[in-house]
Amino acid sequence: MESPLLPGYRAVSPLERLERSSRSLPRYACDVLVVGSGSAGLSTALTAAEAGRHVMVLCKGALSNTNTSWAQGGMAAAVGRDDSPEFHGGDTLEVGYGLCEPAVVERFTRDGSSAVDWLLQSGMQFDRAPEGGVALGREGGHRVPRVLHSGGAATGKELQRVLSARARNQRGIDLFEQVHAVDLLRDEGGRVAGLLALRRAHSGANPEPVIFQAPSVVLATGGGGQIFRETTNPALATADGVGMALRAGAEIQDLEFVQFHPTILYLAGAARFLISEITRGAGAVLRDRRGKAFMEGMHPSRDLAPRDVVSRAIFRRMIESRDTHVYLDLTGVENAAARFPGLARITRQFGMDLARDPIPVRPAVHYMVGGIRADIDGRTTLPGLWAVGECASTGFHGANRLASNSLLEGLVHGRLVGRDAAEDAEGRRPIRIAHPERGRLPNREAELNLTDMTYSLKSLMWREVGIEREANGLGEAARRLEAWDGYLARLGPFSPEGVEVVNMVQVGLAMTLAAGFREESRGTHFRRDFPEQEASWRRHTIVRVDAGGFYCGVRPVAGTAEPADPTSTESESRA
Repeated sequence: MESPLLPGYRAVSPLERLERSSRSLPRYACDVLVVGSGSAGLSTALTAAEAGRHVMVLCKGALSNTNTSWAQGGMAAAVGRDDSPEFHGGDTLEVGYGLCEPAVVERFTRDGSSAVDWLLQSGMQFDRAPEGGVALGREGGHRVPRVLHSGGAATGKELQRVLSARARNQRGIDLFEQVHAVDLLRDEGGRVAGLLALRRAHSGANPEPVIFQAPSVVLATGGGGQIFRETTNPALATADGVGMALRAGAEIQDLEFVQFHPTILYLAGAARFLISEITRGAGAVLRDRRGKAFMEGMHPSRDLAPRDVVSRAIFRRMIESRDTHVYLDLTGVENAAARFPGLARITRQFGMDLARDPIPVRPAVHYMVGGIRADIDGRTTLPGLWAVGECASTGFHGANRLASNSLLEGLVHGRLVGRDAAEDAEGRRPIRIAHPERGRLPNREAELNLTDMTYSLKSLMWREVGIEREANGLGEAARRLEAWDGYLARLGPFSPEGVEVVNMVQVGLAMTLAAGFREESRGTHFRRDFPEQEASWRRHTIVRVDAGGFYCGVRPVAGTAEPADPTSTESESRA
């Protein structure tokens, strides 16, 4: 059942601002085109290349500049003596609040140990326990220690190093750095067959439009934390893949679920440094300005409760105390500075000592749980298009991601997607791109200030589509975002920065509409006006755009009893 939330809405494509015919552009052809060079993208590319396919990988910046390289947590895998894939799967299902796809959870957790073996064979350096085996830490939502780390809080950096080295040395992979994907292209039969991109061939040069074409296109573009004012994500996380897929008509699933990390360093002038949950696993305690350990009584696991619980507890304590932050107290953690040298180094520069001073922290957007709807092989609702990693929504995470499951997902799902995309590309004929007609460029008498629009977007999303939401705020946000999308259609420049803002505004609008559509609270999605979890909403939400406008609907979780449909006639009439 679908509801037309914005009848007549049209997601304007940046392609319409291309000033010359796409037929005249340079083009590159391969078997499998992978957009993104993080753990999911490179796992996909390596697997497809090992299957004998010619693979091209597009990197938005440098090869190593990815969300993966910023991951300070670890990688969850059931490799301990007291653990099992079934136990890991149980924790994942528990944190997912009823929206996990059981078959996906079973497969991804089952393949965790083989992914660890693959990384060890590739040269990954995991931290070791005194007896010589890999050290296992415990994070929020995990009942046993099962999180592998490298260099303490530098797991992502080490993983990126290993995968980048393999990709550079893998025959059959061509790496293109400084390439900004703009929009998907189709062949004459309607199948996704490539994309248009802006490529910066030399340092300082203006980016030039080019076409990459392939029978199998894989989006591995990461998340969109930059849509919000406070985020742990790097500057490149602007929801590019979800934006491209949305404009192409793909179904986007569960976009209202956005995970906040409970603890980022909050000091005036300091970068928003993520403080990993391993600090709380080692005994650090959250306290308010009066020194009260406020997670007592909030959840049986107290400071190691799931991230949505901890983030909301911090948010409410900030409101109650009229403060901008709470405190993370590591004074009771033995050898805290030696165990967490990065945090100690940063705080020391601001005159703080972990052995003496509680650290000011607050939540920030960390992970997009929803994304492009994809199956266990990564296939989306559009033929020729796959999605993997944070930009995809397979149902692995449900309504809230279990800590450190994302690197596991990227590796395991990437290998499945690489095999499937490579197999599908076999024997396909050379592609004939159906070139889009050039749009009519309006006269631009006013200049659009992209920086101002970006900051306005971040503030709006943080305020109205943040940790807690309600109908009036979501409605106001949707109206503003739709208006801003109209400005961009008329005034937005055809540049990497212009494309990023289009993606953030359009995905922000989709996220806001999905959050307004789901009239309950579940996982990372909390509605002040609908604070209870409702059995009838144990369904995935789907948003999509077609010629008729913007639609939102639901679909059931596979293998579960069919609940009553929440999208009743009453709901449709309100839409």
